[in-house]
Order: sequence, then structure tokens, then C-alpha cells
Amino acid sequence: MKISIVCVGKIKEKFFSLGIEEYSKRLQRYCNLSIIEVADEKTKEKASDKEIELVKEKEGARILDKIKEDAYVIALAIEGKQYDSLQLAQKMAELMTYGNSNIVFVIGGSLGLSEDVLNRANEKLSFSKLTFPHQLMRVVLLEQIYRCFRINEGEPYHK
Repeated sequence: MKISIVCVGKIKEKFFSLGIEEYSKRLQRYCNLSIIEVADEKTKEKASDKEIELVKEKEGARILDKIKEDAYVIALAIEGKQYDSLQLAQKMAELMTYGNSNIVFVIGGSLGLSEDVLNRANEKLSFSKLTFPHQLMRVVLLEQIYRCFRINEGEPYHK
């Protein structure tokens, strides 16, 4: 099973990097994990709606360039479906069972994802109606993927 996380921007804070490294290491026994960063676009402080859409389109093109045609794409989006950990683990198990061995999670930049990326997604996933920094979301996503594997393997996990 191959899991990729395509995300906008680089990690700047060391504490986020440490969390990402830890969960990446833990996931090695369950899957082939890759984290693919694409450059973020600089945005003016008071950008117009048109400028915001242009930024999202540029970032979106970079994201789509990193996604293979056969990938099952899950875009993190506030308007996406919400799961609890057991439901997400079941969803992951179903994807693996039915031949989706290349799963790509997409985390947008500070302005969100372009319509092109959202349209490419097979599914939209929301962790909350709250807005999270995309750097923190990387750590949270990796932890939940790890938790899914633990649940599906019948291994203990913290409830």
C-alpha cells in the first residue's frame, strides 16, 4: 500500500517536523509513505477574491502535477465528510480491499484548495469545522493514518 500526502508549503517549526518524522517512522511498517511538498504562492495582505482564486489555481496546478492518474485522492476540505477514527479506519480498509493501493491525501495552503483539485478528488475529508494551520494538519493527518492501521491490524491504540 502506498500513501502519499501532497501538501502546499514547507514545514517551518521544528516541533511540527519532529511530529511528522515520528509518525512517518511509525508508518514504515504499514505502508510506503511519501510526503510531497509543492511551493506555496505569495499572497498580498488584502488580496481580492480574484487574486485569491489565482493563487489557489497556481497551487492547485502544482498539486495536480504530483498526482498519478490511478490514485484515489482524498482532499482535506472543511466541507468534506467527517469520520470518527473507527469509521476512517474502516474506509481505509475498504479502499485497500477494493484495489485502491495508491491513496493520495491533499492538504491545501492557507487559502484552501482550487476547484480543480476538489473536482479531481474522489472524496473530501474534514477533520472539523474549525480551521487548522496546514502545518499542524500534516501531523494530525499522519497520526490518524497511523491510528487507522493500528485499528485495522487489531493492535492497541489510545482511545
